[in-house]
Amino acid sequence: MLLAIDIGNTHTVIGIYRQGTLVADWRMASLTHRTADENWLTLKNFCADAGIDPAAVTAVGISSVVPDLTFVFEHLARKHFAVEPVTISGALDLGIRILYRDPSAVGADRLCNAVAGFVKYGGPLIIIDFGTATTYDVVSGEGDYLGGVITLGLESTAEELHRRAAKLPRIELRFPPLAIGDDTASSMQAGVLFGAVDATEGIVKRIRAELGKPARVIATGGLAKIIATHTAVIEAVEPSLVLDGIRLILERLKKKSQ
Repeated sequence: MLLAIDIGNTHTVIGIYRQGTLVADWRMASLTHRTADENWLTLKNFCADAGIDPAAVTAVGISSVVPDLTFVFEHLARKHFAVEPVTISGALDLGIRILYRDPSAVGADRLCNAVAGFVKYGGPLIIIDFGTATTYDVVSGEGDYLGGVITLGLESTAEELHRRAAKLPRIELRFPPLAIGDDTASSMQAGVLFGAVDATEGIVKRIRAELGKPARVIATGGLAKIIATHTAVIEAVEPSLVLDGIRLILERLKKKSQ
């Protein structure tokens, strides 16, 4: 079995694959003060609840955008699974060309999304990841990673409004019935959520114009479903895309080493 770990700025998503199939996955807060042993106890409880024996894990892959937690989970893999983890980066043979000016500067999650997205959908492809940041990653028809767009995520936007304006409250991220809000909370919801929909459609339009050809659009990340229900530009939602990318990359590296 393969343990795939996607460490984001806000959440860490963990998945267990058996023979290429995702059999269980969990989400927990990305807490930099937690030790490898503390995270191991949480993971062990997850496995127990799912009826999975951690001793059956023979490989660990890590995608991380939080360097402090990268080291924690690498240590966890070595100590509690007795395996050398594979940490995803642009330095690995991912099976795609990375046409970023500095391939090492591309987030591991974006690379995993590109690998898994191209395998599932081909290209040209636009992958939107609604996380702490909202990222748009563009893959060519040949599978090359071209780059993309980074903007503030929905939760981050809502939190910044609350933090920077004394009278603006924290809000629940759900669509209001109308764009014209009749109170402060619904006005903020309209701005954040309808604004995200309009930004999504506008950025996709710009990317397609620069490509000069149609490109499919898929979405992933914790808030992908809520946005996808309000725009026709998103053709599919893939909640486990980063985990799938980790699996595909590790399978490729294993085949190369045999």
